[in-house]
Amino acid sequence: MTTTTPTGQETPAKRPGIFRRLYDWVVGWAETPYAVPALLVLAFAESSFFPIPPDVLLIALCIGDVRKSFRFALWCSIGSLLGGIAGYGIGMFLWEHVQQFFFDYIPGVNAHSYERVQHLYEDWDFAVVFAAGFTPIPYKVITITAGVFAINFPMFVLASALSRSARFFLVAWLFRHYGPSIKDFIERRFALVTIAGTALLVGGFVAIKYLL
Repeated sequence: MTTTTPTGQETPAKRPGIFRRLYDWVVGWAETPYAVPALLVLAFAESSFFPIPPDVLLIALCIGDVRKSFRFALWCSIGSLLGGIAGYGIGMFLWEHVQQFFFDYIPGVNAHSYERVQHLYEDWDFAVVFAAGFTPIPYKVITITAGVFAINFPMFVLASALSRSARFFLVAWLFRHYGPSIKDFIERRFALVTIAGTALLVGGFVAIKYLL
């Protein structure tokens, strides 16, 4: 494929980067009969290693059939929770064998984030898991390190279930009430909304810990 410059010369078109190609591939599943299974698999994979968040396919499906938004959010939540549990298992049982692979190839997983999360877990284990599940913080970093540091498993499952379902059902609710017109807001401002909500939640935990 080529493009034409203002001088009339043809130059090779710039090939999209790997993440853009992955993004387009993920969104493309929305036009297939396997869209819901793909959403489930994507949500599962993103919780431990895949770089593209399931929100992009969830949004595409909600645009296609807003009446099924909550159904899509449910499958997305189930897949993400199961993937989080798998990530916990990777951290607990396989970390010594896969550590370098994750540091080298999985976005958001590196020695710095690994050490930082270790310190955060000491006082804020529930809040850390919830924040990663609800905000743009790479959830996979938390699922894997939760297993590495063997944080309380039932607490991890509860925090993951609450945060991931809250995130995906919030997207579904916005589409149900505002329709496809909300798409630009979600893509541009949703991160700020989730961060603000999580800040309020964490502030509540701090108040409970130090004032009661």
